[in-house]
Amino acid sequence: MISTILGISGLIIAILGVVGCIFPLIPGPPLSFLAIVLLSISSKWEAFSLAFLIISGVLAFVITIGDYFFSSLGAKRYGASKAGVWGSVAGMIIGAVLFPPWGFFPGAIAGTLAGELISGKKGKEVLRAGWGVMLGTLFGTIMKLAYSIVILIIYIDRLF
Repeated sequence: MISTILGISGLIIAILGVVGCIFPLIPGPPLSFLAIVLLSISSKWEAFSLAFLIISGVLAFVITIGDYFFSSLGAKRYGASKAGVWGSVAGMIIGAVLFPPWGFFPGAIAGTLAGELISGKKGKEVLRAGWGVMLGTLFGTIMKLAYSIVILIIYIDRLF
């Protein structure tokens, strides 16, 4: 009975993990990892090997932390100044708070553009930095989605 409840709860959490990759206030990869831990507990630790759980946990951590830096790294890669990078971070936070769930994306771009304009850049340099933020944010979202979808597929395979 308890293993059935844990299995169903884990499935719901794994689905929320995928949803969380799109909605920034829900931590997608950590939820996906929690789901496989619940399935492991419900199967008396037989569903997954210890190595798989460790690697999955490390990946969830790295992807989650990395996601916060990908937009800034994209900005930096495309020539953003320090003001543009900090603008990216500030814009992402402000956008996510003021316009959830999608505000982080335009907020990061707007923050980068504002930071670049404040630092004295003009025209193509400003747009290039904004493009870098967009690519970095997109990369982070794709990484989170890939991880969470793979975990969901593996979860469903092991559950049934």
